[in-house]
Amino acid sequence: MSGMFHSLRSYNYRLWAGGALVSNVGTWMQRIGQDWLVLTVLTHHNATAVGTVMALQFGPPLLLLPLSGFAADHMDRRKLLLWTQGASGLLALGLGLLTIFGAIQLWQVYGFALLLGIVTAFDAPARQAFVSDLVSDDVLANAVALNSASFNAARMVGPAAAGVLIAAVGEGWLFLINAGSYAAVLVSLWFLRRHELLTEARPKRTRGSLLAGFHYVWKRPDLMAVLVMLLLLGTFGFNFAIFISTMSVTVFHGNASQYGLLTSAMAAGTMCGALLSARRAFPGMVLMGVAAAAFGVSVAVAAVMPSPILFAIVLFFVGLAALTFMTASNSMMQLTTERSMRGRVLALRIAVVMGGTPIGAPLVGWVVDRFGARWALGVGAVAGIAAAGVAVAYLVRHCHLRLFREAGRLRLTIHPEPADVTAVRVAAGERVT
Repeated sequence: MSGMFHSLRSYNYRLWAGGALVSNVGTWMQRIGQDWLVLTVLTHHNATAVGTVMALQFGPPLLLLPLSGFAADHMDRRKLLLWTQGASGLLALGLGLLTIFGAIQLWQVYGFALLLGIVTAFDAPARQAFVSDLVSDDVLANAVALNSASFNAARMVGPAAAGVLIAAVGEGWLFLINAGSYAAVLVSLWFLRRHELLTEARPKRTRGSLLAGFHYVWKRPDLMAVLVMLLLLGTFGFNFAIFISTMSVTVFHGNASQYGLLTSAMAAGTMCGALLSARRAFPGMVLMGVAAAAFGVSVAVAAVMPSPILFAIVLFFVGLAALTFMTASNSMMQLTTERSMRGRVLALRIAVVMGGTPIGAPLVGWVVDRFGARWALGVGAVAGIAAAGVAVAYLVRHCHLRLFREAGRLRLTIHPEPADVTAVRVAAGERVT
């Protein structure tokens, strides 16, 4: 099997990836359906309402951070995922039934978003850390990248299918289809070869275990820099549901199908970013800085596109840059973190990405309502450039990044500190000077 897909040699990972792909398609269908329901059925193109839904859905991972990270490290992750995935399916079922029977109201969508956010707070860190239970560390970066590829393949198919289904049968049936899709991941979890899982003895529950993740990250300037970059991008840059839906409705005057296709265009870029990331043994800070800068520039270009076709083309590059950064940050944080701490560190990562949404989404929605969708994209562009600045600052201070002139040409040098050299990087064959 080629290097790009070598983690699929593992039976457990293949089974998990297949179930996750089906479920992810349903999840993306529901995201589009939910945003469209709020934007066009329950309100009159109110971007602030969409931002509020996002805030309620993505806020709990921040509020429940100590508990969710503790659960991911101290509980059986497979059993925890069976519970969280089952609960997510039941919530999709409830939302679908209310919508089909015409009883759905905006406050109910808010309630379902909040409940799903609570479930996701426990599901997301366990699901990301669970990958390290399925494969060994030497192929972990590849497995993380393929996970992203699966998620973004669903991101291409799901929105386009959602646009067709909304027009054909309505949002309610779309939510019910998503509820059924959770069966795939539940079946895959049930039939895993448990004796092949790479689990270790769970860390002892000691006083301070809940906050151990904070202390661990605080002592790691590389992890702190990545979290600051994630905070900037997650709060102000990754509000794609608002950016794309409002550009489609208020600027290009499109329907649900156009919205779905625009989302799929960006997803095609994220898919390419994930597959390219699968070839990298160890992504580093330089790659994250370049990806953040590319994200900022591409979002700025998208803001001035005059037609939906040109907007869709630029969205491809937005997705490519965004996914390259997200996959690189995920792989780096897992590979350089002790196994016993991965759940808590990943919970902190997820909380930063999602926790910024309660601040950023309503603010971006307000910018759309007050100044227009193009100005909201400008906010995202500034966030990308600022995140790239954080990467440069880290490289200058801790990796001795220097710019100098030699033989009439500008050159860069980077010399990692000894503390930055981990066993994983050496095993991956990275040369260190």
